[in-house]
Amino acid sequence: MSLKIRMSRGGAKKRPFYRIVIADSRYPRDGRFIEKIGTYNPLLPKGADRVVLDIEKTKEWLAKGATPSDRVARFLDERGLLKRKARSNPEKAAPKKKAQERLDAAKAADEEKAAAAAAPVTGDNLATAEDGAPAAVEPAADEVVTPAEEAQA
Repeated sequence: MSLKIRMSRGGAKKRPFYRIVIADSRYPRDGRFIEKIGTYNPLLPKGADRVVLDIEKTKEWLAKGATPSDRVARFLDERGLLKRKARSNPEKAAPKKKAQERLDAAKAADEEKAAAAAAPVTGDNLATAEDGAPAAVEPAADEVVTPAEEAQA
């Protein structure tokens, strides 16, 4: 017989209330159970009354080989009865392909801005106007093309 420590739902519609029970894994969720060992009321604020467990009975059933469901395992971990192994999948949280490309492009742009800000100040890029304010430096064109020359081309 495969024993589970799980929750059995009760209460009205939209007002859940759970009994923490020991049941055979083949029994229906809200059906037959062997023993009730506690309650869980998710509508209450977090505190002592939200989860009520009989610690002694829980220890007995764990010793007999009952396996807790995921949610009940969390409750037992909070009480220190069972050590739950941490579950993590770092690959799932990693950015996908397009997001990674955007991230790389943003990093490259930031690096360019930082390099431009850290560039040494020389006389070429420090042109000033007559009033002392920095003047806009226009890049010098190698060839000047007039509109008439563009029309001929």
